[in-house]
Amino acid sequence: MTTFDREDTSYGEKRKQANQFANRTEYLENELKILKFKRWGLNLPFRDYSIEVEDWVPALAATIGKVVMVTAMVAAFAAQFGLSPEFVAENVRYELLIAGVLFVVLFSAVLNPNANLAGTHGPMIPLIPLIALAGGHPLALGIMVGVFGLLLSISKGGSKLVSLTGEGVRGGLLIYLGAVGLISQITKMEAWASGIGLGAISFITIFVTVVIYSYLARVKKRWLSIPLCSAIAGIVAYVMGAPFEFVTEPGLPPLSPFYWWGENTGWQLGWPDLGHFVAVIPFAILAVAMWSPDFLGHRVFQELNYPKQAKGVLMNVDDTMAVASVRQIVGSGLGGGNLASSWGTYMIPAAIAKRPIPGGALLTGLLCVAAGLIGYPMDLAMWEPVLRVALIVGVFLPLLEAGMQMVKDSKDSQSAGICIFSSALVNPVFGWALTMLLDNLGLIGDRERGKLLPIADRLIIPGLAFVVCVGALALVGQLPGIPAIL
Repeated sequence: MTTFDREDTSYGEKRKQANQFANRTEYLENELKILKFKRWGLNLPFRDYSIEVEDWVPALAATIGKVVMVTAMVAAFAAQFGLSPEFVAENVRYELLIAGVLFVVLFSAVLNPNANLAGTHGPMIPLIPLIALAGGHPLALGIMVGVFGLLLSISKGGSKLVSLTGEGVRGGLLIYLGAVGLISQITKMEAWASGIGLGAISFITIFVTVVIYSYLARVKKRWLSIPLCSAIAGIVAYVMGAPFEFVTEPGLPPLSPFYWWGENTGWQLGWPDLGHFVAVIPFAILAVAMWSPDFLGHRVFQELNYPKQAKGVLMNVDDTMAVASVRQIVGSGLGGGNLASSWGTYMIPAAIAKRPIPGGALLTGLLCVAAGLIGYPMDLAMWEPVLRVALIVGVFLPLLEAGMQMVKDSKDSQSAGICIFSSALVNPVFGWALTMLLDNLGLIGDRERGKLLPIADRLIIPGLAFVVCVGALALVGQLPGIPAIL
């Protein structure tokens, strides 16, 4: 057995220089093949993994996405409790520091690089008014989400559900998420352009984006799409007369949780009581139920873009859930307004750039801290043309493409079609849970696959997942035409 083939050979011994390969893609794929991280151990840059120029792509995309998503979530909470825009800006800054200093670097870059970064749970944003109406408290909600998430992680329920989700269901879920996301971003871009009296900006900016993205895909440089398309979109919009100015100055937010959870400071809500915890239970169950299709999509996207031999760098669903859960409890306890999930605006660009998790995670942490302290980058990341284009080329268009790649035959297309239909009927949680159950029972899709599964995998686990998801949706009024049980 050669040194290269030995299982215990270090990364440094296996590694080859980029000039030893015919092209950059071959070099990056070889890196993915030879990497093997220590689970809950010490993984160090330049010893256990490299940091490449491609790592800046997911780092930039993740930072833009973080500013945008946390702002949307904190603003939704602030609107319910009558809090000011100044509060929103300070809490977003605080969340950038919490993410960058405590979690992104410590967990995903050092302790467990197979755990994806803990980002923001976007699908929960529309439910925030309902949470407040039910008497929910952001800290109580955060703690309960973390507790339920840890229970799912410890039981390895996340990875089990991923393994029971067939190819057609996966493809349908990705197609739905990609298509809905694309339409949403284009609609918001058009509304912004019309609002400033320059409706043509939307069409021209997106048209230029499509041309550039298509060219990059043709020359196999899609990893450049986020920084290049975002920069060009910003330049085009500014040249055409779109207003922009830097308003968020450098500074440091309050760092004490007693400030944030004070009666007259921060959230101005005080600390939660037992009633607050009871009120948020169904919303916390729903939030964790939503994790499975989200996490599944990110893992599948890695598998589609990495070489088949790159098993050592794939995202561990259960460990990602554990990190997201701990990050949720700690972040909420400190005073942050974020609800955590797997970080899609990081993972998807990282997969496209053929990079493992840790290198970009380290850069993301540094960028989050810098953006929070400096302030001005937050303004640029939140500017409509930069924001929308970054999400289009970095998240939703790749999701759509990946889903279409997975639907290769009639059996898969049937499952995918029903998944898309049922997701459109209610939401992706319902669509995923229903279609997974039907697929495993052999009622749709590959009927032979259903016959080979044991009864627990065919009926009990998918059935339980469906009942929990539908029950949580019913409790909070998310089933169309059916009033909330609460």
